[in-house]
Amino acid sequence: MSGRAQLMWDEAVTGYDFGRDHPMDPVRLALTRRLVDAFGLDKDVDVVAAKPAGESTLRLVHREDYVEAVKAASADPDSADGAYGLGTMDDPAFAGMHEVSALIAGQSVGAAEAVWAGDALHAVNFSGGLHHAMPGAASGFCIYNDASLAIARLLELGAERVAYVDVDVHHGDGVQAAFWEDPRVLTISLHEHPRTLFPQTGWPEETGAGAGEGSAVNVALPAGTGDAGWLRAFHAVVPELIADFRPQVLVTQHGADTHFEDPLAHLAVSLDAQRAVQVACHELAHEYADGKWVALGGGGYAVVEVVPRSWTHLVAIAAGREIAPEAVIPEGWRQEVFARTRQLGPQRMTDGRWPVAYAGWESGYDPADRLDQAVVAARRAVFPLRGLLA
Repeated sequence: MSGRAQLMWDEAVTGYDFGRDHPMDPVRLALTRRLVDAFGLDKDVDVVAAKPAGESTLRLVHREDYVEAVKAASADPDSADGAYGLGTMDDPAFAGMHEVSALIAGQSVGAAEAVWAGDALHAVNFSGGLHHAMPGAASGFCIYNDASLAIARLLELGAERVAYVDVDVHHGDGVQAAFWEDPRVLTISLHEHPRTLFPQTGWPEETGAGAGEGSAVNVALPAGTGDAGWLRAFHAVVPELIADFRPQVLVTQHGADTHFEDPLAHLAVSLDAQRAVQVACHELAHEYADGKWVALGGGGYAVVEVVPRSWTHLVAIAAGREIAPEAVIPEGWRQEVFARTRQLGPQRMTDGRWPVAYAGWESGYDPADRLDQAVVAARRAVFPLRGLLA
């Protein structure tokens, strides 16, 4: 197995563009890639452009009629069929939509293939993590569900246990739905409570069905949760489940929209806490999955201040060359930020909160605390189904 990480990248992924006023601005991808280069990380990873996902691959998760609807809308955006979630405010149709969506999906599938084959120990696709797309519909800025497709490919290649951890501020509903009855896939999502945020799913009582009962885990966090609560919840739920499940591959989704500056949600997490969870996921992969780690991007709409820094940290961790939080951001990158956006870029790779402190679950919990209530609800819903003490 190669000790080097792969960074999945094709410049054409920046064509995933819903239009000028849409929150999913592809500049966040371009600026992340440039920041990776500015820190010289491109020399510490193998940069690989995988081929787009073909139709047989897309149909591992998506219905044939839906793929055909996406292709039709891609060729003629005015003909987009709203019954498939296409041509909506969230998911406007645009020319070439099928091609670029399949390209992003192909990067995640390629990452999974490389890690499974041992061509790379870790693989990162920060253009991916489009976790809301359903088998038969677009949703929440997501056309094809690359995370689900990567997991489905791993299963097709013979994986018997794949764990998926999603720390995007929104519930990872599409991935949960794809493997709702499949005990081979453990899906864990930490997200803002569905009472206050799209997609209004991800209640702790959603635990899977049939043979997959107990394989879906949801930690629904109260609005306003900050660093200490977010990290407390993660460490109170995720490591114990991963230790029990012993995945052969760990797939993680690192939406940056938990950040306190993100305009579309209501958590109050810092870049430093996001980095701490990235480090934790890396450690979990090594401890329980022989290091096999596929890391994806996701949401994140503070496209200058937050997303590029968060995902550059992710690439650095996967590359084995972590960037110190206090590191100064190269001036050349900040000049490019201004040239592209007329915004001033951040100066350091931290929000000034490193190291982030939190109270471990083993110290006990407060039944009157809303964060602890969320953790208890998740543990009580799933842990007994898996033979664990809640």
